[in-house]
Amino acid sequence: MNTMFHYNWLVREEWYRWCEDVPEEELLRGRTGGVGGILHTLFHIVDVEWSWIRAIQGKSDFQENFEDYSTLEKVRKLDAAFHAEVEPFVRSWDASMEHRPFYNNKADGSVEMHAWGEIMRHVIAHEIHHIGQLSVWSREIGKEPVSANLIRKGLMKVSES
Repeated sequence: MNTMFHYNWLVREEWYRWCEDVPEEELLRGRTGGVGGILHTLFHIVDVEWSWIRAIQGKSDFQENFEDYSTLEKVRKLDAAFHAEVEPFVRSWDASMEHRPFYNNKADGSVEMHAWGEIMRHVIAHEIHHIGQLSVWSREIGKEPVSANLIRKGLMKVSES
Protein backbone atom coordinates (compact mmCIF):
# COMPACT_ATOMS: atom_id res chain seq x y z
CA MET A 1 0.00 0.00 0.00
CA ASN A 2 2.76 2.43 1.01
CA THR A 3 4.64 1.95 -2.25
CA MET A 4 1.72 2.98 -4.44
CA PHE A 5 0.83 6.01 -2.33
CA HIS A 6 4.47 7.13 -2.43
CA TYR A 7 4.49 6.56 -6.19
CA ASN A 8 1.43 8.79 -6.56
CA TRP A 9 2.96 11.47 -4.34
CA LEU A 10 6.20 11.50 -6.36
CA VAL A 11 4.37 11.69 -9.66
CA ARG A 12 2.07 14.42 -8.32
CA GLU A 13 5.11 16.48 -7.29
CA GLU A 14 6.56 16.01 -10.77
CA TRP A 15 3.28 17.31 -12.24
CA TYR A 16 3.46 20.38 -10.01
CA ARG A 17 6.96 21.08 -11.34
CA TRP A 18 5.68 20.45 -14.90
CA CYS A 19 2.97 23.06 -14.29
CA GLU A 20 5.52 25.72 -13.36
CA ASP A 21 6.37 26.17 -17.07
CA VAL A 22 2.77 26.29 -18.28
CA PRO A 23 0.87 29.58 -18.58
CA GLU A 24 -1.85 29.92 -15.95
CA GLU A 25 -4.56 30.23 -18.61
CA GLU A 26 -3.59 26.75 -19.90
CA LEU A 27 -3.69 25.33 -16.37
CA LEU A 28 -7.19 26.74 -15.87
CA ARG A 29 -8.58 26.07 -19.36
CA GLY A 30 -11.52 23.65 -19.40
CA ARG A 31 -10.66 20.29 -20.96
CA THR A 32 -12.68 17.43 -22.35
CA GLY A 33 -13.18 14.78 -19.69
CA GLY A 34 -12.15 14.85 -16.08
CA VAL A 35 -13.30 17.47 -13.61
CA GLY A 36 -12.27 20.47 -15.68
CA GLY A 37 -8.75 21.52 -16.43
CA ILE A 38 -5.24 20.63 -15.40
CA LEU A 39 -5.11 22.58 -12.14
CA HIS A 40 -8.67 21.65 -11.17
CA THR A 41 -7.76 17.98 -11.69
CA LEU A 42 -4.71 18.27 -9.41
CA PHE A 43 -6.90 19.96 -6.80
CA HIS A 44 -9.49 17.17 -7.17
CA ILE A 45 -6.86 14.45 -6.69
CA VAL A 46 -5.66 16.06 -3.44
CA ASP A 47 -9.18 16.66 -2.14
CA VAL A 48 -10.40 13.12 -2.88
CA GLU A 49 -7.37 11.47 -1.28
CA TRP A 50 -7.78 13.51 1.90
CA SER A 51 -11.58 13.10 2.00
CA TRP A 52 -11.58 9.30 1.69
CA ILE A 53 -8.82 8.83 4.23
CA ARG A 54 -10.60 11.08 6.72
CA ALA A 55 -13.85 9.23 6.04
CA ILE A 56 -12.51 5.76 6.82
CA GLN A 57 -11.01 7.12 10.04
CA GLY A 58 -14.44 8.44 11.04
CA LYS A 59 -13.31 12.06 10.81
CA SER A 60 -15.50 14.85 9.49
CA ASP A 61 -15.09 16.06 5.94
CA PHE A 62 -15.86 19.36 4.33
CA GLN A 63 -15.93 20.05 0.63
CA GLU A 64 -13.20 22.36 -0.53
CA ASN A 65 -14.07 24.79 -3.32
CA PHE A 66 -11.69 24.93 -6.29
CA GLU A 67 -12.32 28.65 -6.75
CA ASP A 68 -10.54 29.18 -3.42
CA TYR A 69 -7.46 27.29 -4.70
CA SER A 70 -7.24 28.25 -8.36
CA THR A 71 -3.49 28.85 -8.52
CA LEU A 72 -0.66 26.35 -8.59
CA GLU A 73 0.77 27.78 -5.36
CA LYS A 74 -2.56 27.43 -3.53
CA VAL A 75 -3.08 23.84 -4.70
CA ARG A 76 0.44 22.95 -3.57
CA LYS A 77 -0.16 24.53 -0.15
CA LEU A 78 -3.45 22.66 0.22
CA ASP A 79 -1.70 19.44 -0.79
CA ALA A 80 1.04 20.01 1.80
CA ALA A 81 -1.53 20.68 4.54
CA PHE A 82 -3.58 17.59 3.67
CA HIS A 83 -0.47 15.46 3.16
CA ALA A 84 0.62 16.16 6.73
CA GLU A 85 -2.50 14.29 7.84
CA VAL A 86 -2.63 11.62 5.12
CA GLU A 87 0.98 10.39 5.18
CA PRO A 88 1.08 9.24 8.84
CA PHE A 89 -2.09 7.22 8.27
CA VAL A 90 -0.67 5.61 5.12
CA ARG A 91 2.62 4.84 6.90
CA SER A 92 0.73 3.20 9.76
CA TRP A 93 -1.15 0.87 7.41
CA ASP A 94 -0.96 -2.81 8.30
CA ALA A 95 -2.72 -6.02 7.31
CA SER A 96 -5.20 -5.76 10.19
CA MET A 97 -6.74 -2.70 8.52
CA GLU A 98 -7.48 -4.36 5.16
CA HIS A 99 -10.96 -5.69 5.93
CA ARG A 100 -12.22 -3.17 8.47
CA PRO A 101 -15.72 -2.06 7.45
CA PHE A 102 -16.47 1.42 6.20
CA TYR A 103 -20.10 2.45 6.01
CA ASN A 104 -20.67 5.04 3.31
CA ASN A 105 -23.87 7.05 3.80
CA LYS A 106 -25.12 8.00 0.34
CA ALA A 107 -27.16 11.06 -0.56
CA ASP A 108 -30.27 8.93 -1.21
CA GLY A 109 -30.22 7.65 2.38
CA SER A 110 -28.82 4.23 1.56
CA VAL A 111 -25.63 2.88 3.08
CA GLU A 112 -22.83 1.04 1.29
CA MET A 113 -20.28 -1.07 3.10
CA HIS A 114 -16.69 -1.30 1.83
CA ALA A 115 -13.45 -2.67 3.25
CA TRP A 116 -10.82 -0.09 4.19
CA GLY A 117 -8.38 -1.80 1.81
CA GLU A 118 -10.84 -1.35 -1.04
CA ILE A 119 -11.13 2.37 -0.28
CA MET A 120 -7.36 2.77 -0.14
CA ARG A 121 -6.92 1.04 -3.49
CA HIS A 122 -9.71 3.19 -4.95
CA VAL A 123 -7.81 6.32 -3.87
CA ILE A 124 -4.66 5.01 -5.58
CA ALA A 125 -6.49 4.07 -8.79
CA HIS A 126 -8.40 7.37 -8.78
CA GLU A 127 -5.18 9.37 -8.90
CA ILE A 128 -3.61 7.15 -11.56
CA HIS A 129 -6.73 7.59 -13.70
CA HIS A 130 -6.53 11.37 -13.49
CA ILE A 131 -2.77 11.39 -14.10
CA GLY A 132 -3.55 9.65 -17.40
CA GLN A 133 -5.89 12.52 -18.28
CA LEU A 134 -3.17 15.04 -17.45
CA SER A 135 -0.84 13.16 -19.81
CA VAL A 136 -3.31 13.49 -22.69
CA TRP A 137 -3.88 17.18 -21.98
CA SER A 138 -0.13 17.84 -21.80
CA ARG A 139 0.28 16.51 -25.32
CA GLU A 140 -2.63 18.70 -26.48
CA ILE A 141 -0.65 21.78 -25.44
CA GLY A 142 2.57 20.45 -26.97
CA LYS A 143 4.40 19.45 -23.78
CA GLU A 144 5.89 16.10 -22.91
CA PRO A 145 3.95 14.56 -20.00
CA VAL A 146 5.47 13.43 -16.73
CA SER A 147 6.55 9.81 -16.90
CA ALA A 148 4.13 7.40 -15.25
CA ASN A 149 6.88 4.80 -14.99
CA LEU A 150 7.01 3.20 -11.53
CA ILE A 151 10.43 1.71 -12.22
CA ARG A 152 13.49 3.87 -11.44
CA LYS A 153 11.74 5.93 -8.78
CA GLY A 154 13.61 4.18 -5.94
CA LEU A 155 10.40 2.99 -4.30
CA MET A 156 11.44 -0.59 -3.66
CA LYS A 157 14.74 -2.05 -2.59
CA VAL A 158 16.07 -5.29 -4.04
CA SER A 159 16.72 -8.05 -1.55
CA GLU A 160 19.48 -10.34 -2.77
CA SER A 161 19.41 -13.77 -1.21
